[in-house]
Amino acid sequence: MRKGLSVIALCAAFVSACSPNAAPRSASAGAAASAGGFRTPVVQNERGLESIIGKGANALTQRFGSARIDLSEGDARKLQFSSNECVLDIFLYPLRGNEAPVATHVEARQRVGGAGADRARCIADIEQGRNGG
Repeated sequence: MRKGLSVIALCAAFVSACSPNAAPRSASAGAAASAGGFRTPVVQNERGLESIIGKGANALTQRFGSARIDLSEGDARKLQFSSNECVLDIFLYPLRGNEAPVATHVEARQRVGGAGADRARCIADIEQGRNGG
């Protein structure tokens, strides 16, 4: 039981660390708070991610298959997909209050060792695995 709670706390800390407040300085536009507490997320604008950014969870699972991990915290959501080579984390936030969350940030890492991985290559690896390649 204690281990399960530790994993949940760690995952929550990870999702919180990737919140709009913790976005890299290179990201465009800051987060703006409104009276209702909603914060507009910083959307990752990186070449090669156009086919993921802005997509909802259903579109992503249709493309990549069932998520290995599907976590929700408040209005944020994280989907994780993997291949034999890499792990792809896709973070979804609503762009406006009361909307469904969409992909706003993507991270990739090597499956063994956890070093950063090329996002586009990881996306291709996961798709290839899904399509039997």
